[in-house]
Amino acid sequence: MIKEIINKEKQDSLTPDAVLQNLMDGNKRFTGKKMEARDYSSQIEKTSGGQWPQAVVLGCIDSRVAVETVFDQGIGDIFVARVAGNFENTDILGSMEYSCKVAGSKLVLVLGHEGCGAVKAACDNVELGNITHLLSNIKPAVEATKTEGERNSQNDSFVADVVENNVRLTMDRIREKSPILKEMEENGEIKIVGGVYSISTGKVSLL
Repeated sequence: MIKEIINKEKQDSLTPDAVLQNLMDGNKRFTGKKMEARDYSSQIEKTSGGQWPQAVVLGCIDSRVAVETVFDQGIGDIFVARVAGNFENTDILGSMEYSCKVAGSKLVLVLGHEGCGAVKAACDNVELGNITHLLSNIKPAVEATKTEGERNSQNDSFVADVVENNVRLTMDRIREKSPILKEMEENGEIKIVGGVYSISTGKVSLL
């Protein structure tokens, strides 16, 4: 049973590649039904004075994609930012900069997922209240995706391609809009990576 946490010394010793491997190993445990047992009371106590997470994950609000669970992570292990469609904005970029530049995280992971409702809505040009503005952040991925079939949510392969392109474009915009994160990546201090979660298998596939 895991009682320890990631402390400053452990965080400092981690590399971006090691953190990515840790998350992917955790996802393998999740899909293989071999998740670690954790003493959450101990982890709560040991993180009460501070936190030293290894990564920041930008995910969707989808209730089926519980980020800490699908990567088999404990309390204090990862930062998680969530918004429908897992895209960046100024506030999320600030959160990522805090995670990496201030709090010492070594990895930025943009996590899309299979059958994303926000992506489907963007494909269908849905307009409804504040959702209209939200979907405008996903439209560039829709426009960048080619298909010989229908350009709507009835076309599963089109939706899947938009999901991937949305992750890739989000990664590009993170580098473009955050000189801090771009410089950290260029210096090898962090990595910015993307992946897609399968709601049917629980597996995360890196792009």
